[in-house]
Amino acid sequence: MAEYTKPLPIISPINQMYWDSAKKHELRLQRCNPCERFWYPNSHQCPHCWSRDYSWERVSGRGNVNSWVVFHQRYYEGFKDDIPYNVVQVELEEGPRIISSLVGVQNEEITMGMPVEVIFEDITKEITLPKFQPLK
Repeated sequence: MAEYTKPLPIISPINQMYWDSAKKHELRLQRCNPCERFWYPNSHQCPHCWSRDYSWERVSGRGNVNSWVVFHQRYYEGFKDDIPYNVVQVELEEGPRIISSLVGVQNEEITMGMPVEVIFEDITKEITLPKFQPLK
């Protein structure tokens, strides 16, 4: 595996399960047991009803592009060969919105509402990144 030079996520006790699941190529989010709603980003309590009673459940990984930006400027040296690159906000079927990148499509072909699905990129021995591609 080649050296990865882009910024890596910071793993903490509250997001450990998210990253462990990604390593297994599964997308899992927190789901409140009382109100049954999913949320992201990870937190110690449900942002909808404030309960601390939750579980980690696998989600479909399907959703739609809600917003995106194409970066033409390099902010980190590791991105120098990727310019221009996109960052998308995907609204999952289950409701939460995730920030990631969209692969398998030209930046100028990205559209609002584009159906997408999660894929996983193993970038180091410890980290796997969830990314999205157009739904096939």
